[in-house]
Amino acid sequence: MNFKLTTGKNFEASPAMEELLAKKLAKLDRFFTTKTEANVYMGMTKSQAKVEITVPVRSGAIRSEKTGNDIYALIDDAVDSMEKQLKKYRSKLHDFYQSGRVDKYEPLEPAEEPTLSIVKTKRFAVKPLDAEEACLQMELLGHNFYVFQNAESGEVNVVYRRNDGAYGLIEPILGEE
Repeated sequence: MNFKLTTGKNFEASPAMEELLAKKLAKLDRFFTTKTEANVYMGMTKSQAKVEITVPVRSGAIRSEKTGNDIYALIDDAVDSMEKQLKKYRSKLHDFYQSGRVDKYEPLEPAEEPTLSIVKTKRFAVKPLDAEEACLQMELLGHNFYVFQNAESGEVNVVYRRNDGAYGLIEPILGEE
């Protein structure tokens, strides 16, 4: 598996770190039929090292993040965590396609009362999927909602988990009041 390494301020990845990372990521090749490039971030915060690995999958991305003191141990932990997530993803995909339906999941506890300040903004590519695939991707990411481009209509839609454990689909109508 190829990887693109990004480092934080005041941090330089040694050739040994890059070699270890390449060796560890190579064992993830068995999960992919085509060459895949992982995005890896290594850096130091005030008191700890941080390793993040993001691997694109068919309908999104899988991410592993580890913090601690030993950067070499963090690389091992992050790759092991990524391997577990990819096994889970592969298993869920297999179950999803074998059953022809999305499994039911337990509803989440209600969230605390939201504040009205925006503290983070994310930008991401919206990929064409059908609603069932979007539900699967939402579950794999552990989110309560997922924004996607509906493969049938070409419009941007949102799937979400309802309080009763079922799924909802939002199909906005743009330009009308």
